[in-house]
Amino acid sequence: MSFAEASDAPIYAGLVEEQGDVPAEVRRVAEETLQEVEGLLDFSAMRVPAGAR
Repeated sequence: MSFAEASDAPIYAGLVEEQGDVPAEVRRVAEETLQEVEGLLDFSAMRVPAGAR
């Protein structure tokens, strides 16, 4: 269920119906991008061992 369906804001629901749920789409793309970056960048070799601090 999207925010528009659970909301009592008919203007927002109308905009979502016309334009799509932009915040949900942005959230989805951001999560996909974060997962892709985490898979490409590995900073584990840069960690300083606890004894060397």
